[in-house]
Amino acid sequence: MTEDERDALPYRPCVGVMLMNPAGLIFAGQRIDNPGAAWQMPQGGIDDGEKPRAAALRELWEETGVTGDLVEFVEKTPGWVSYDLPPELLGKVWKGKYRGQRQKWFLFRFLGQDDQIRIETEHPEFACWRWIDADEMLASIVPFKRAVYQEVIAAFRPHLA
Repeated sequence: MTEDERDALPYRPCVGVMLMNPAGLIFAGQRIDNPGAAWQMPQGGIDDGEKPRAAALRELWEETGVTGDLVEFVEKTPGWVSYDLPPELLGKVWKGKYRGQRQKWFLFRFLGQDDQIRIETEHPEFACWRWIDADEMLASIVPFKRAVYQEVIAAFRPHLA
């Protein structure tokens, strides 16, 4: 795919969720499709007609089993954050329809207990999970998403450990 072809593609509308425990640590899930690497926060597409906050709560439930009654809204990013797919993934993911993602991020405080996090969902995305601090989260994300994570963590850092 040429650079012009890539630039003509839209960004996929998406949400991301930073789930924070009472100690100010962040939920990180290890992607099931990339064992031994690629830890990330829950994220996913916004369905047609869906509001971003509703999409964030749906994605959180779909990926972690955490329901809306187990979280408290803290903050959202002031704007949208975008990233481009690296060349080796461009044209392969999302049926080649998008150049990357445009995301609205939400910070939720987890009010439940760890045993209420259930990543064994109908369509599991994570092989395992853990609570980590912001610096470890930045070190654990795939390089092409690192700038997004830096921006999100900077926005939410006052609330973190």
